[in-house]
Amino acid sequence: MALAETQTDVKTFTAAELYQRIVADTPTFIVDVRNEEDFGRWGVEGRNSLEVINVPYFDFIEDEDGSVAKVPADRNEVLVVCAKEGSSQFVAEILQSHGITARFLEGGINTWGNLYDVRPVESNAYGQIIQVARPARGDLSFVVVSQGQAAVIDPLRHIDHYLNVLNTHQAQLTHIFDTHAHADHISGGPALARKTGGRYFMHAYDAIHPLDMLPARIDYNHIVDGQKFQVGHYTIEVIWFPGHTLGQVNYLFTDPDGKSCLFTGDGIFLKSFGRPDLGGRGEAWAPIVYDSIYNRLPPRINKDTLILPAHFSVMNEDNGQGVFAETYEWVLAHNDALKYAQKQDFLDFVLSHLPKFPPEYVEIKRANAGLLIPDEEKASELELGKNICALSD
Repeated sequence: MALAETQTDVKTFTAAELYQRIVADTPTFIVDVRNEEDFGRWGVEGRNSLEVINVPYFDFIEDEDGSVAKVPADRNEVLVVCAKEGSSQFVAEILQSHGITARFLEGGINTWGNLYDVRPVESNAYGQIIQVARPARGDLSFVVVSQGQAAVIDPLRHIDHYLNVLNTHQAQLTHIFDTHAHADHISGGPALARKTGGRYFMHAYDAIHPLDMLPARIDYNHIVDGQKFQVGHYTIEVIWFPGHTLGQVNYLFTDPDGKSCLFTGDGIFLKSFGRPDLGGRGEAWAPIVYDSIYNRLPPRINKDTLILPAHFSVMNEDNGQGVFAETYEWVLAHNDALKYAQKQDFLDFVLSHLPKFPPEYVEIKRANAGLLIPDEEKASELELGKNICALSD
């Protein structure tokens, strides 16, 4: 069937609409028409009610009826996804010509990859905590606002989202905290500092590229274990947590009533923790992770401390409303990766659960050290796909 014969009134859907369906766990059926290799690298992931199948675009051209037959006819609606939009529109038109209600993703898969979601974590008399997420990558960052001041923790590359939050809350950005030199995404910290005048902080151990052994060429303020800051009503304490990187730190925010939240970066996630091999020294750094998890951290926090990590692996880690935060007590009870209290058992577990080492991560670390200045196209290419900073199952 030629394209001219399949023209129907197909409508689009947006990446933001798709994410709201995923958060609400609305039954959703997606046909991804990219080639098998691209589909295998990354795609749309969600909760139990999301179903995704791959039927490449060229299959619809070569065998239209056979390809349409792979799409269950009992679905109320089919959402079609491709790389740049054109192929998914073509397939959606074919499906509608066969009596299947279909829409296609506006802008293609890259709009999903570049989607940011901003939502509140909590609000109280002392301030607000706002989560800024990039769902397709499993990336999380946060803005804390109090008394007209603000801190951003682990800012992602596209800084306009943080500027919008600051403008909404009429807050001045005073502190920009990176928990570590990230390997999976390019930090927005230096750019935010240049734009707002806020001070950018990271640990000096992470200002040296772990493989190149070259010093960073960025402006930053060195932090140390136990150092304290003030943002509005919140007191902030730095907790050095080496292992994922040698300069990985946690930031403990405490309000005047003693209620605390811990921004853990890639230290501890809700269901896992940060892999130790991205500096090329997995066997040497795994014991350091053990010491951080079992010895360094516990004396500094309590069971009610809210854990806010820099990543999630699956959507089901959220609280059912798109927020990724749980108490330390909950994490200890539900994070199976933390059940290996004996050191040798822990090391055996870690070293047997390391995912592949993405070569792009070496380049991203160079970018975060200012040793490489990628343009937008190159930056998007480096960040393509979901982060794999945690141990794998």
